[in-house]
Amino acid sequence: MKVFAHTEPGGAAQELEVERPELEGSAVMIRVTNSGVCHSDVHCQDGYFDLGNAGRYELTAAGAQYPVVLGHEIVGEVVAAGPDATVTSGDTKYIVFPWIGCGECQACSEDRENYCSGKKRNLSVQRRGGYADEVHVPDERYLVPLGDIDPSFGATLACSGLTSYSAVKKIMPLPADKPVAVIGAGGVGLMTIAVLKALGHENIVAVDMSEAALKNAQAVGASATVAVGGEDLVGDIVRAGGEKIAAAIDLVNNGDTSNAALFAMANGGTLVSVGLFGGQYQFPTALTAFNLLNIRGNFVGSLPELKELVALAQDTDLPKPPITELPLTAQEVNSALDGLRNRTFNGRAVLVAG
Repeated sequence: MKVFAHTEPGGAAQELEVERPELEGSAVMIRVTNSGVCHSDVHCQDGYFDLGNAGRYELTAAGAQYPVVLGHEIVGEVVAAGPDATVTSGDTKYIVFPWIGCGECQACSEDRENYCSGKKRNLSVQRRGGYADEVHVPDERYLVPLGDIDPSFGATLACSGLTSYSAVKKIMPLPADKPVAVIGAGGVGLMTIAVLKALGHENIVAVDMSEAALKNAQAVGASATVAVGGEDLVGDIVRAGGEKIAAAIDLVNNGDTSNAALFAMANGGTLVSVGLFGGQYQFPTALTAFNLLNIRGNFVGSLPELKELVALAQDTDLPKPPITELPLTAQEVNSALDGLRNRTFNGRAVLVAG
């Protein structure tokens, strides 16, 4: 089978031929038709995540082995199945849940595999991902029927959509008119705004340094926007929302953005830290207590949450970010990653098999 793999940290993707794995139990092989390109793949291409003063978290420390096949936003069709699988080859398309845990720890037993404390099996890190013509999925339970959702949009639900949905659930319930700041209006930020809007929230403040990104944010449901770069970012956020914010979902999550969100927060507010851009919290610890603030981390979401999100997308007109489709080739994998790194993409990029 053909994969587009990175053979070393910082290297470009290369086309390689690898052996197709044997299928056991309820495992399936999926022919990839659509594969989203996520900003976390840029960090994975670099080979590490920035931990601020704590240094780096190397991809190999997470269990990755080179060559690494990235890509975790996968839609495709079953082409082969193990002896215990009930799905069969055919034209039915599925969204693949990629955040697969060890299957043995307490979190996995509770269907919270994104909280797994054991040996993870995430597609695109510990296992080959979707920048390939086929991907091995260890159990058919990780397939969610696509239905009539556009397949390129459906692919983005597996990470940016799921991450957004899980983050939004961590701040709810809130009165619809209370301001929520969404910091970073890239792919995940746009999905976060879309999910908030679809769930009936009305006061959504989008924060970004890009005017194009802020226009996209308005198109999917932001009620106000704040351009980063002024002298009073905290004040700008508060003024845009009409009062101190009830919550913030930080898709950048560096020292500056977390600091601004916390200083703009009303008493009892919640900051959900999502982004992986790296940095340090710089907020006074005493104010966290005085203002009764909540700081919660969010890493993707669970399989039940993905199913809830897909149902939401099937039942409502979930606002969609701009999507650029590119051929699923090594050249376009590299082009898409470069576009994300340099912020030249408007919205999302999805690789499509020919």
